[in-house]
Amino acid sequence: MLPLQTLLLSLVLVALSIDAFSMRMTSSSPTITTTNKSRVAIVTGASRGIGRGIAVELGNAGYTVYALGRSSRVSSSSPDGQRRVADDLELTVESAAEEITKRGGQGHAIPCDLSKDGVIEEIIERIVKEQERLDVMVCSAYTTPPDNLRGEFWNQGLDMWDAVNGVGLRQVYAACRAAAPHMIETAKNIPQKQPPLMCLVSSFGGKSYTFNVAYGVGKAAIDRLSTDMSYQLAKYGVATTALYPGLVKTEANLQMVEDGTWDEASGNLDLSQGESPEFSGRALVQLASLDKETMMERSGNVEVVAEMAKEFDFYDLDGRRPASIRSLQYLLPNFVFAQIEKEAGKPVPDWIKNNVPDVLLPWSTFSSGPPPEMDSR
Repeated sequence: MLPLQTLLLSLVLVALSIDAFSMRMTSSSPTITTTNKSRVAIVTGASRGIGRGIAVELGNAGYTVYALGRSSRVSSSSPDGQRRVADDLELTVESAAEEITKRGGQGHAIPCDLSKDGVIEEIIERIVKEQERLDVMVCSAYTTPPDNLRGEFWNQGLDMWDAVNGVGLRQVYAACRAAAPHMIETAKNIPQKQPPLMCLVSSFGGKSYTFNVAYGVGKAAIDRLSTDMSYQLAKYGVATTALYPGLVKTEANLQMVEDGTWDEASGNLDLSQGESPEFSGRALVQLASLDKETMMERSGNVEVVAEMAKEFDFYDLDGRRPASIRSLQYLLPNFVFAQIEKEAGKPVPDWIKNNVPDVLLPWSTFSSGPPPEMDSR
């Protein structure tokens, strides 16, 4: 079997030989808009990171958004396990709700600790009693592990498993279980073109080795949860999706760059080329805007934020459209070129570096074998 680096470089050379016009072709699917003033969304983990980005973009689309999270103005200390961020940032559910309202939606802050059983059930019941509907349920809450994510599983305690798969998996299941009956009722009783949607924020760790064993098992389980729920919810007109952001410029990741710890922790990934948290929000808004037939056909699928941007023709806040993590445009600069140069003793030609096409590896190829830094084939 060819080494992965050689395989990827071969794919580049093949892709570069494709007719330039066909290389530029993108999906003809139009951007679909809808009036969302009456639609209600719940977003967990909405005080910071991807959850906040999604909540804000839902507000920008006119939703009534309930922002759930541990960080609150009513608490004098930061919740345990949260990563360091810049001192001048106020990352609370209250500030998220205010930003949602500022963007044109209706923001509601609900401080809560979702690691405690029964909390999400009580909150969802209260919201549905107030609003009499639930259109979008976004599960983005996640607990930061106490130790470095990278490591051999036998050297990591069970607290690593509990951290990544407690709030990150068990409570996602609890939230979906609590939300499902109300979303079924919404689909049944409220005429609308779009079906209710459950969105589970996952990652490429569900498809390929990332960080450690516990993390990958948890993300793969999130993906399977979305798929298996879609089978049971289909006849009720409720859709599900597992959303894959790429490398994201969260507040904590940006702080790691400032602190000088990002390169070691990430393996020298270039965060400046990453996605904003709002980019994931724009992807979700597009999904939630799809008509019932289209969305139900996609229900249970993994949806990659960067790939959706090409399909629906939207961009990140800075006007860029970052490449998907399974695109050659992402994989070669981040994982392959440096290794090739090290082994060959000479640089990869600029004509290759500057012309890497945005061609996606098939999931079967992307998911096979270890990551490039561990590949000894």
